[in-house]
Amino acid sequence: MSDQRTIGTHGGSSSGVPQTAAGSVVENPRTAAGSLVEDPAAQASAGSLAEDPAVSPQTSAGSLKEDLAVSKTSAGSLKEDPAVSPSRNILEVRGVSKSFHDPVTIPVLKEVSLDVKRGEFVSITGKSGCGKSTLLYILSTMDTDYDGEVAIDGEPTRGLSGERLARIRNEKIGFVFQFHYLLTEFSVIKNVMLPGLKLGKYSAQEVEHRAMERLRELGMHDQALKKANQLSGGQKQRVAIARALINDPLIIMGDEPTGNLDSHNSAIVFDMFKKIASEHEQSLLVVTHDNDFAARTDRIIEMDDGKVMT
Repeated sequence: MSDQRTIGTHGGSSSGVPQTAAGSVVENPRTAAGSLVEDPAAQASAGSLAEDPAVSPQTSAGSLKEDLAVSKTSAGSLKEDPAVSPSRNILEVRGVSKSFHDPVTIPVLKEVSLDVKRGEFVSITGKSGCGKSTLLYILSTMDTDYDGEVAIDGEPTRGLSGERLARIRNEKIGFVFQFHYLLTEFSVIKNVMLPGLKLGKYSAQEVEHRAMERLRELGMHDQALKKANQLSGGQKQRVAIARALINDPLIIMGDEPTGNLDSHNSAIVFDMFKKIASEHEQSLLVVTHDNDFAARTDRIIEMDDGKVMT
């Protein structure tokens, strides 16, 4: 997407490396296929999520308490609100700001606040350079150099250890990018399995079974033993979606997931996303320049000059 500062240039880094699979900065797009780890492909599925979308928010010190919602304080921080249950929102963002310093200070995000509810399909639109991809990188927990608050499934992410953030990415967030970042030397099913193997919650046999079920849901089970480089562009993106779903994430984040697809395959991907949100109650937050795609989502968040306009 033209707005890509390739996820990986944020947070003060100038590496310019794209981030893949669930929250890992892609040091080498030929490594593990997609879970959020230090290795993009291994951080498979640009995104895995929580095992149980009904999981309750954490209540430890520094996290949001159960049965309390989050509202914005004058300082833009998260505040408990007993009137609303936090379980309604998978993602809560309050007063997020970020600047780049190269070498002069350039504000990129300015007091961004938003919520995404469980099972909601939300698109983020705006001109190139308005901060969409920068925001997505922060929400993925890969960029921790910002002001404001981000809470995922009720747990504020600021100040958490790198190990805890990696766990959140692999359990609760799934990623689908404009480029699929599949490992061409691996079979389709192996690519889908990688994030699940990384998480280690299930045996290899169970992960393989789950991977085949995800491929079946997306009409790709008959391609499971093929190498990734034997697939068409639309098929590769469907495999990337299956990879993002392998750990049953609470939210799937997409950065121009239809950017390289024709209108036919874009429509297929949209229908898959819609089904994920409606049938599995998994949330989707998708950055897109495709106005037709955005118009069919549940809600559009429009950005301009680093701010949320709607």
